[in-house]
Amino acid sequence: MEFPFKEKKLEDNIVIREFKEDVDSEELVWHRDRENREVTILQSSGWQLQMDNEVPKDLQEGKTYYIPAFVYHRVIKGSGDLIVKIKKELIK
Repeated sequence: MEFPFKEKKLEDNIVIREFKEDVDSEELVWHRDRENREVTILQSSGWQLQMDNEVPKDLQEGKTYYIPAFVYHRVIKGSGDLIVKIKKELIK
């Protein structure tokens, strides 16, 4: 399965993820993850995060967003690349 991003592992539970400006919006699908995540925005221009049953929020550089495990969410394409640092909190 191919993902709409490139990922670089920094530690066991920390990755840098890059979504390119030319990613197809159709690839940015609703999904949920098996762990809680803290997502810190390193670069964004007009990209948004939409959580289940919420309106989209602009992703602001330097801000950290919390995404609980098993909650549907998606990113909405902006202009330029989106680069985030994701810290995964494994659920025991």
